[in-house]
Amino acid sequence: MDIPITGFIVHNGYSDEDHTHILYLTSWDGKPMHVHDFSGVTSVEIGHHHQYAGTTEPAPSGVQHCHYYCTVTSVNSGHKHTIKGTTGPALPLSGGGHYHYFEGCTTVDGLTPHAHFYCGHTGNAIADSRC
Repeated sequence: MDIPITGFIVHNGYSDEDHTHILYLTSWDGKPMHVHDFSGVTSVEIGHHHQYAGTTEPAPSGVQHCHYYCTVTSVNSGHKHTIKGTTGPALPLSGGGHYHYFEGCTTVDGLTPHAHFYCGHTGNAIADSRC
């Protein structure tokens, strides 16, 4: 079964022989794609926390969906962590649109190896994104 998609390809600006272009999808099976911004602060572990921000991977609009996400935290106490995962399903907003809940643990890093917990909601629609 073929699924029609539309999008465009741009040069990534790097000289990496394996990945010279980036594909941006704009529709999947006739439905427009969309993304969400996300940001937050990790839990405090061994006396510090990290900030993070990013944009989810695209997903189709108008159908139930989740988004993949991946970003790197701020550098605190001489190290950083990676966070990645999949959001929960779309949660409707009373005025239209939707948001997603996300949570997880960072990678284990640091001179004293440790991880941090993080959680929040995508987008600016939720004023209080504490978990």
